[in-house]
Amino acid sequence: MDIILLERVAKLGQMGEVVSVKEGYARNFLLPQGKALRVNAANLARFEAEKAQMEARNLETKTEADALAAKLDGQKFIVIRSASDAGSLYGSVTTRDAAEAATDAGFTVDKKQVVLLGAIKELGLHDVSVKLHPEVEATITLNVARSVEEAELQEAGKSIAELAAEEEAAAEFEIQELFDDIGAAASDDEELAETAGVEVEDAAEEDKDA
Repeated sequence: MDIILLERVAKLGQMGEVVSVKEGYARNFLLPQGKALRVNAANLARFEAEKAQMEARNLETKTEADALAAKLDGQKFIVIRSASDAGSLYGSVTTRDAAEAATDAGFTVDKKQVVLLGAIKELGLHDVSVKLHPEVEATITLNVARSVEEAELQEAGKSIAELAAEEEAAAEFEIQELFDDIGAAASDDEELAETAGVEVEDAAEEDKDA
């Protein structure tokens, strides 16, 4: 199907270009989203008549998007999720989660603007693309962790494997301390018993002498 683009569409073309696309793509996405018109005499005339206004609106929204991108690009947001000890999430982080994290931090981001570079199913730091305008894009980082404390450690550069190793080492240290305390207590008991035994023997000797 031949269409005329009403705005820039990635990997397709710029505003005003006539391009050929699959009919399903046009019917299900480009036309209903207002990104294109079917190519016919009426629509071509309409585009030419409204071209100046479209370009002005595009410039205005692009300027606004540029301003937001300057603030949003490089931002990091914490997303708390349950996960296994190995770091696998019980579920996944979605575009809605990313949009909500950014919005909670004071940025206006819609889930439709979020483009995941890959499925997020593990704890850690994940880069996410946010398309603020056909010509403007920002990249944010989602810090997916089981707690704020864990997120802070991840931010410091520690991996889930390193955190797990530290927790295991700490647990082993506590267990060793517990055994040491038990051992020390047992030694004290033996010493007390020995001392008590000596005292009994001394008392017995004194009785004999008496």
